[in-house]
Amino acid sequence: MTGKSVKQSEVVMSNVMLPQHANPSGNVHGGEIMKMMDSAAGVVAFRHARTNVVTARVDKLEFLYPVHIGNVVTCYGKLTFVGKSSMEVSVTVTVEDVTKEEPAKIALTAFFTFVALDEKGKPQHVPSLVLENEEERNLFEEGQNRYLAYKQLRK
Repeated sequence: MTGKSVKQSEVVMSNVMLPQHANPSGNVHGGEIMKMMDSAAGVVAFRHARTNVVTARVDKLEFLYPVHIGNVVTCYGKLTFVGKSSMEVSVTVTVEDVTKEEPAKIALTAFFTFVALDEKGKPQHVPSLVLENEEERNLFEEGQNRYLAYKQLRK
């Protein structure tokens, strides 16, 4: 099994927020955004593993900016760490009011951990992650530290 680069599995997904995504005040429900994030992260993990993947953990979900009806929400997902069968995906969400000449703002960030499963539902090895620059190496090291910390907590 050969390694794959971060770029091979990156994803960008956008959606316009509609009334069914929000409360009566026009604020989009956090769960709607979390669902989009999980979907984007799942595509990243699936592209990398090329097998069924399941969400195992969501870490550091931070709401930074509100999202309203009519905003364009974009999820940027990329791998930060890969273990034997698990993968950590960083998802950054931006919100944009396209009626204004303003840049998109970061609304939300989180790390999603996925586990690759074989046809029997058992964890399956995934390709290693080929790190091509200093930023990717730093993100990998940070992800590995989170992975090891959670592993230690479970003991």
